[in-house]
Amino acid sequence: MDSPATTTRPAIAAEASRTIAFQGVPGAYSDLSCRHAYPGWATLPCASFEAAMQAVREGRADLAMLPCENSLAGRVPDIHRLLPDSGLHVVGEHFERVEHCLLAPKGATIGSIRRAHSHPVALGQVLKLLKELDLQPVIEADTAGAAALIAERGSTTDAAIASELAAEIYGLEILRRNVEDETHNTTRFYVMSRTPLRPPYGEGNWVTSFVFRVRNIPAALYKALGGFATNGVNMTKLESYMVGGAFTATQFLADVDGQPDEPGLKRALEELAFFSADLRVLGTYPAHPYRLAQREGN
Repeated sequence: MDSPATTTRPAIAAEASRTIAFQGVPGAYSDLSCRHAYPGWATLPCASFEAAMQAVREGRADLAMLPCENSLAGRVPDIHRLLPDSGLHVVGEHFERVEHCLLAPKGATIGSIRRAHSHPVALGQVLKLLKELDLQPVIEADTAGAAALIAERGSTTDAAIASELAAEIYGLEILRRNVEDETHNTTRFYVMSRTPLRPPYGEGNWVTSFVFRVRNIPAALYKALGGFATNGVNMTKLESYMVGGAFTATQFLADVDGQPDEPGLKRALEELAFFSADLRVLGTYPAHPYRLAQREGN
């Protein structure tokens, strides 16, 4: 099976600056994902998802690596709201295995630490470790930020739950590796660009992502999605979320196999458009090897 850190990279113009933006501080899992997917590229830390997108729009970065879902935590908040109006296109996907490490300043030992600092999601993924070592969880804004804080304090009684990259950047010792409770902890990312990909017809495995809102008529969703079944299109993701704060305004995000030029998907999207108040294709991109390996495993 291919490693989740392997990706199919979209083509970038030769004159590009080879910079990829992410949300977080150096050493974050998004930073690690950028380095795995695009080795040799410069990574640009940004304060928010919107700031990472803005860096691409302004040309300070060629791509943005944005997490969209995690196998344990589920959907990443805000991403779905930001994507449709970002002005960017999805040109790739990346799957990153989350491997938490227990990090501490030099001189600390398993016996000396009393507290573990990290993002609340990360702390919730290492409950067995916290119980085994009787560590008090301390919530921080993010994993890499927790590592930076621990390095600055230098206390042998405080540790961080973060990535191996964070240990390298902030000069911390790795007391234990792979301390996560579940080994299938994997995050999926969208790779965003200013220009869309134009996939060659009939070649390769492709995924198309789009958002839509159905018209306010009876059975609209059922009728809108029927075209994918009748045309033999495999839908791998369908999520709903409210827009504009209205309980009656529901938008859907979907991923399907294929590209819009294929006859089956083209007909399915035409049928979807008929029953939708709004339909926007976010991008078509190569299916990641991790996705294909999971499909074969099923």
